[in-house]
Amino acid sequence: MKLPNRDRKGVGARAFFASMIFCGVALADLSETTFLQTNTALNLETGAVAGSGGDILWDGSAIAPQGTAKAFNIGLLGLTNFAGLSPSYFTQLAAAAKSAPIPPGKLVPGDAFVVVTNGGHTAKVLVLANSGGLITLQFTVFGISPPAGVPLITQVVNNSSYIPPGFPNSGIAPNSVFAVFGSGLADPGPPIPQASKAPGLPLTLSGTNLTVVVNGVTTHPAFYYVSQTQLAAVLPTSTPVGTGTLTVTYRGNTSAPAPIQVVPNAMGINTYSNGVGVATDASTFALLSYTNSGSPGQTIVLWGTGLGADSADSDTTYTATPHSVHTPLQIYIGGVQANILYQGSSGYPGINQIDLVIPKTVPTGCWIPVAAVTGGVVSNVVTISINDGGGACVDPPTGITGNQITPPNGKALKAGLVSLIQTNSPGKGATRTLTNSANAAFEQYSGLYPNRNPVSPGGCILTQEPAPVPFPNIVGLDTGDITITGPSEPAVTLKSQGIQGAFYAILPADAIPSSGGTFTFQGAGGKDVGPFTSTLTLTSPLLTWTNQSAAATIDRTKGLLVTWTGGNPGTYVFVTGTSTSTGLQLLGGYTCLVPIDAGQFTVPSYILSGLPAGTGGAALQNYVYGSLSASGIDIGVALADINYSVRATTQ
Repeated sequence: MKLPNRDRKGVGARAFFASMIFCGVALADLSETTFLQTNTALNLETGAVAGSGGDILWDGSAIAPQGTAKAFNIGLLGLTNFAGLSPSYFTQLAAAAKSAPIPPGKLVPGDAFVVVTNGGHTAKVLVLANSGGLITLQFTVFGISPPAGVPLITQVVNNSSYIPPGFPNSGIAPNSVFAVFGSGLADPGPPIPQASKAPGLPLTLSGTNLTVVVNGVTTHPAFYYVSQTQLAAVLPTSTPVGTGTLTVTYRGNTSAPAPIQVVPNAMGINTYSNGVGVATDASTFALLSYTNSGSPGQTIVLWGTGLGADSADSDTTYTATPHSVHTPLQIYIGGVQANILYQGSSGYPGINQIDLVIPKTVPTGCWIPVAAVTGGVVSNVVTISINDGGGACVDPPTGITGNQITPPNGKALKAGLVSLIQTNSPGKGATRTLTNSANAAFEQYSGLYPNRNPVSPGGCILTQEPAPVPFPNIVGLDTGDITITGPSEPAVTLKSQGIQGAFYAILPADAIPSSGGTFTFQGAGGKDVGPFTSTLTLTSPLLTWTNQSAAATIDRTKGLLVTWTGGNPGTYVFVTGTSTSTGLQLLGGYTCLVPIDAGQFTVPSYILSGLPAGTGGAALQNYVYGSLSASGIDIGVALADINYSVRATTQ
């Protein structure tokens, strides 16, 4: 059924639609993911890998700058911060770069470093995996101009999900909006969204047109926008399913053919910031946000593309009487299946809308996962905020509210985090390695407060080499010295990571006993942050993962059951995992948040189905939160993280 009182032709709906289709534009710098075998060098400005030369050399254990290139190791930053921190954050660190190698102990997954290339450009680099002499790096070089001349295609993806080719849920469905990334694709200048009112979207724009050939059938997609580095177009419904080619022709120059995989359906849910899904109230079109949460029982609309062929509506022209698309579809919100009222065209070419009711049994929080499964294929997993009665969301583990996540009137947000971490990870052979550490970060954010793991209790998110997302500018705060004292250890002063406001310390192997205890962070106070004392208490016994062997081999067609004992009652556990496909250079991962008192959790098969087949790991982490209060900060969080990890093979 279609909901009443939906004025798709109204000014508000048109403005909302324009922002939705256009928010996918990413005028990015040169960004790639690559693998380096032992004794290979990487030219960051071209992405070329060779036996020598380049900007950095990987010898199987360390990374050494080459030529006049220099490097500075930031430390553990993680994929979310790496993708979201502003370029200025990394360029400021370039001044500290040196020619000395980055030692083996630093190059662990999540470690980030800055490289000043031989060409004088700044690059940020993240370690995704490091095992058996093979290191996986994701990097972005700032300020690289696209080459002139013949158009170059680097990637073809769903315009809403951006899932890279090669993943089980990638591909472009007929009558969906897709994005083409590359260089030299169109005239210079900012992209301008095209109107789909009659006569409809253009087949040629700024001297550019597209040709798709699949199974001997040739089609020409119409454009929503073009730019030098990115195009967005609608794949015609008449395009057959199969593997084909796509070419870009600009001012008479035609690119080399790029592969395009056309599939029956591959739903992408649109996002507007840091993985937050584009969902609106069904009657008012008001966007759900951290301060305007959805409510259990509310009827909302999800926006995206990829339900599949729609022969009843146009690929180029708006219609006021859109039709349903009858692809088998399930929507899961916080792991609970929702009741779908309408699924199909929104009236705009290639844009799908899904009208549904938020289940009354759905968990509440600021990052409730939403996944669409079309014909057995999972979409990108986004999050929305849900709160009883609407309004500002509340994050159950930390108590942080939507008003703090997005401070009103653009206020700069000052936050502090102190953390105690114990990792129990695989060593050589059958041995395991126990490591204890402490960290602190006191920073000012201009915009969204960055949650380390953006998922609320009861659900799972899926990551698939996400594109960089908008993120706040960050400025470190002066806190003075910070120390940590354990139940049996003297005070340890945390060392600076080379960035103001960021500290760390490696603690002795017995610093966190299995019986737990109380740990105290103390801050001396500085120019920006006043003195503070924050305690964390770990109860006996600590978390134990009781079925670690279950994650050794993961079947993507089945759910993964994880069981545990111990840990602090009333807290939460993260169930996480990754899988890297070496041949296709793909990295996928999942993160689930569960109340620890449940004692077990099953990662749904629809989440696992989005992982590439390959090798990686799985982890179980008990997060114990404490209070942190100091003058000069708006949000303070103390965190203990007790975690286990195992090697895993995904099939």
